[in-house]
Amino acid sequence: MNTFTNTTTEQFGDFSKSTVDAAMKFAQVGLTSTEHLIALNMQAIKTGFDVTARNAKAVSTVKDAQDLNTLRNSAAEIGMEFAMGYSKNFYDAAANAQAQYSALVEERVSQFQKSVVDNLDKVAQSAPVGSDVFIAAIKNGLAASTAATDSISKAAKQATAFADTAFKAATDKAEKATKPASKRK
Repeated sequence: MNTFTNTTTEQFGDFSKSTVDAAMKFAQVGLTSTEHLIALNMQAIKTGFDVTARNAKAVSTVKDAQDLNTLRNSAAEIGMEFAMGYSKNFYDAAANAQAQYSALVEERVSQFQKSVVDNLDKVAQSAPVGSDVFIAAIKNGLAASTAATDSISKAAKQATAFADTAFKAATDKAEKATKPASKRK
């Protein structure tokens, strides 16, 4: 085999290995996130069952309309707190998975760009005279796409931070709105 064939075979092997590694990382994030959401849902089911059992027992002790009204308000407040807590935990799990996926994508894009530049440098060493202009044009295009990718990534991170802030503000406001209702009794 000649040097070019050895280099190409080696590069293909490296590319295949890095692709498999990346796929495994993506799968691991997916499995971990799914596992976390299943655990969250199982805990929600257990908590819901416990709350339902307590409410059923409490209904059996109701003596008049005032007791029933108090029980209804308490159950509504507990239900709202449960829903708020569940939505926060679900959002945190989804945001965490999204952040991990974004980091993996950024890593893959960076590795791909580095690989292209490295390969261009290798090609430039054995390329015919005058091809340096073509290689420089490709590198400039790659630099421009890298800048665009970085800009898009930064904008996506800002949008995610904005959404996170908005979500947290909305849930805090909703929590505060439900608290005074129970204190007015």
